[in-house]
Amino acid sequence: MVRIACPWMMVPALVAAMPAQAADAGREGAWAERLGWGPSAAPETGPPPGSDGWLRHQLDDRIDPLPPAIQAQIGGLRISREPVAALVVGTDAMQRDLKAITDPEQKKAARQAYQKAMNGLADEARTRFILRALYSPDQLRERMTWFWFNHFNVQAGKRDIRAMVGDYEETIRTHALGRYRDLLEATLRHPAMLRYLDNDKNAAGKINENYAREIMELHSMGVGSGYTQSDVQELARILTGVGVDQKPDAPKLKPALQPYYLRAGLFEFNPARHDFGTKHFLGHEIKGSGFAEVEQALDLIADSPATASHVSRRIATYFMGDDPPPALVARMAATFRQTHGDIAAVLKTMIRAREFSGALGSGFKDPVGYTLSAVRLGYGDRTVINVRPIIGWIRQMGEGLYDHETPDGYDLSSAAWSAPGQMAARFDIARQIGGGAARLFQAPDADPAMPPPPSPPPALKDSPILAARMPSLGKPTLAALGQAKSPAEWNALYFSSPDFMHR
Repeated sequence: MVRIACPWMMVPALVAAMPAQAADAGREGAWAERLGWGPSAAPETGPPPGSDGWLRHQLDDRIDPLPPAIQAQIGGLRISREPVAALVVGTDAMQRDLKAITDPEQKKAARQAYQKAMNGLADEARTRFILRALYSPDQLRERMTWFWFNHFNVQAGKRDIRAMVGDYEETIRTHALGRYRDLLEATLRHPAMLRYLDNDKNAAGKINENYAREIMELHSMGVGSGYTQSDVQELARILTGVGVDQKPDAPKLKPALQPYYLRAGLFEFNPARHDFGTKHFLGHEIKGSGFAEVEQALDLIADSPATASHVSRRIATYFMGDDPPPALVARMAATFRQTHGDIAAVLKTMIRAREFSGALGSGFKDPVGYTLSAVRLGYGDRTVINVRPIIGWIRQMGEGLYDHETPDGYDLSSAAWSAPGQMAARFDIARQIGGGAARLFQAPDADPAMPPPPSPPPALKDSPILAARMPSLGKPTLAALGQAKSPAEWNALYFSSPDFMHR
């Protein structure tokens, strides 16, 4: 058994002792760690990470194809073959049929079938996310997809969101490097967000402020940025009638309301549920005009300097670690305002900054980043056919995909993920990944009693990536690695080191 806990018992001291910047020989890996999910064992085919060509490619809004074997896996998923409306309608029918069953045993079997179907759809979304993160050439887009999902968080377990979460993430991925205003509206129109924050229950005479409050507090301007409770209340009125409809036919409306009705898939704006009174929002008067009021409100929110500052600070914290330099955040916010929320332009301002380059290696990996970077480094040249262990490892460390209950998303700070108990979980996972992770290459539907196929531990010590990194490793890490008695133990020690924990 590999014993790895002892060299890293002083976790806080080792976290603080991590070198702030990698040596020149390892800078390509440092850029891959910072702007993607880490360097991969797969042979490089494009410009090296950190180069002008690589950065141009990463900031490009076009989506590159995946390796054929990975695309085949993703293409076989139900969420890739069926539109979200069909998935939701189908699972809703299962639930309705379940309620009508009177026989206890039949009801139990139907309930289990329903839960299996719903859980299966959420797990397919997790599978697709992980495969793209591991193998997509568009690493920055994948990193931003996770950032924006966390920023516009929904929890899969609420209501029927398990059937919607894969499509919701696809919507975010599409807009991840586009304009913030477009992304904000795309999330607003998605049934997963409307279900999660209960705006489908928001109607004239029965106001629900949940979504309006989170748009202001979390998604855009931020707490203490100048908006008032009255602004939240007025935005809630503006959002009345914005909801979800699974029925195939439009509702019967008075002739005067019919021109205001909107429907796109499951999204619906029902003017019969809308408050057409005049609103006063962020210092502006908005006349009753149906969904056009929502468009006006989103324009005001997206153009607010507070939104530019809040979103820029969140992006900088995500990529650079705790307390990003205020001057850099201010320059990012200025770019945000000048480009009307061009996300790629904001990222370029950050990436090209001297402060960003100087901070390479200072950020601390959250569980998602830690797990994906370890698997990419160890097995990026092989095709993972079973991502369930990866899903489990991430959940074991407390950052389960689509599992966060509250709208604020997972914490971006290092302190949230570096407590001794959490580090102990990482050490155990480091042992599994470093030792061959055979279950990654066992068919997901294989008999659990059957041992997985042999999987030798990756030869990290002899890889070009580690050869470049060795000169910059801290003395405690080098001393621990020198005690390793096998490749598996060497790998486990490296994955457990403060050097690997940082990006």
